[in-house]
Amino acid sequence: MKGTRSIVMFLIICIGVLSSCKNKNPKETVATKAKKPNIVFVLADQWRAQATGYNGDPNLIGKTPNLDQLAAQGVNFKNAISVTPVCTPFRAAFLTGQYPTTTGMIFNDLHLPEESVTLAELFKDSGYKTGYIGKWHLDGMGRFDYTPPERRQGFDYWKALECSHDYNNLIYYEGNDSEKKKWEGYGPYAETQDAISYIQNNAGNDEPFLMVLAWGAPHFPHATAPKEFQEQFNKEDIILRGNVADDMREVAKKEAVGYYAHILALDKCIGDLEKAIDAAGITENTIIVFTSDHGEMLGSHSIRPKQKQVPWAESVRIPFLLKYPALFGNKKIEVEAPINAPDILPTLLTLADLPVPEFVDGESMVDAITNPELKKDKATLVMNVSPFAGKSDEYRGVYTSRYSYVKTLDGPLFLFDNKKDTLQMDNLVNKPEYKQLQEEMEEALQNELNKIDDEFKPRQYYIDKWNYKLNSAGYIDYGKDSKPQGPKLNK
Repeated sequence: MKGTRSIVMFLIICIGVLSSCKNKNPKETVATKAKKPNIVFVLADQWRAQATGYNGDPNLIGKTPNLDQLAAQGVNFKNAISVTPVCTPFRAAFLTGQYPTTTGMIFNDLHLPEESVTLAELFKDSGYKTGYIGKWHLDGMGRFDYTPPERRQGFDYWKALECSHDYNNLIYYEGNDSEKKKWEGYGPYAETQDAISYIQNNAGNDEPFLMVLAWGAPHFPHATAPKEFQEQFNKEDIILRGNVADDMREVAKKEAVGYYAHILALDKCIGDLEKAIDAAGITENTIIVFTSDHGEMLGSHSIRPKQKQVPWAESVRIPFLLKYPALFGNKKIEVEAPINAPDILPTLLTLADLPVPEFVDGESMVDAITNPELKKDKATLVMNVSPFAGKSDEYRGVYTSRYSYVKTLDGPLFLFDNKKDTLQMDNLVNKPEYKQLQEEMEEALQNELNKIDDEFKPRQYYIDKWNYKLNSAGYIDYGKDSKPQGPKLNK
């Protein structure tokens, strides 16, 4: 462990030295910084990568100015991926740096074991203050139940709730008070204002802070978005992606109005956050991250709106923007190499000059920012161990900066050239002229699975492995009288 940490620290210093040589500016190296960077991590829910102005969504061009500016002045990971595109598995992977098949967190509403070593604990042990505001979805003890301090995975400041999307009647628990409280007005606005207060109260302290702001939006219900933003969209004027079937168009347009309205509201929140960081005088030494746990199909490939979990790009591709002026300045940097949920933890640790533990499955992507050629051909693993909402089979696959290849237990499902075929409509699987490419993608997939010792077995194998008890619909019960379940609880 000590040897690994020494190597990691040596590499970080090397990256810093190379960066300073290239930019002729010592302040742009992590290693020379006297104080650790603050981290403001903003996590949305069900916000697909395609639904941003800077990514060219015709419904949003010119309407998401704050995110567009963040993309123009920071790092844009253009091929960010949700390892398992559904809430709890992503969140567990983000906090632990491990894959769902490693942690056992393969469903929604599971309990992440207290003994897990997480993002907040690692930063807290290194002198950081930690805070969490918003949707948690990792306790598994009931969606509206109180989460006590010992189950908060290292977060001290706490204004959160396990799971609710009742945005205009959103409840939360504060600190050690087990009484329910209610956010005033539209929940994401109130949560953002509390995040701003946290920034203001901690900006002048000697200790750096790590704060996660986790909105529930733009996850449905879509019609509950602020009316001022819903009025900016006319259902008939919504431009759907070209892979939406005719029989889905009407319902997709209806849902899109509210979906995009939530997005405009959240873009406003991003702007308010950045203004607060700037006013506090900590912009230079603060890392801002904006991302989402998964996407939204919204009718693409004949898959109903509100659905995710499936392996198509609308579901698995997520936005991922990062800004750290002290290291990268305020210039636009676009990274082609894909970043995955388990990569987030080691990337943040590296940026803060902290060692990456041996148990982490993911890899730091800092070197892909400073030298994009280093991870240009990286393959990023996607998986759904046991689908539980909608009709879908188990799958494993890889996304690269150009291609996507996914297979089920029955064999290859699809192979797409995502640069030539952005809508994933020309399936290249088993076409003779793409035989070599398919073999290379199969090899890349097997390499990624071998790294984490996943043999890609039927879902029942994993259900039995962790002794999960599913209801008739094939998922974990989360009702009032349901018994909590988790990788350790079901042993």
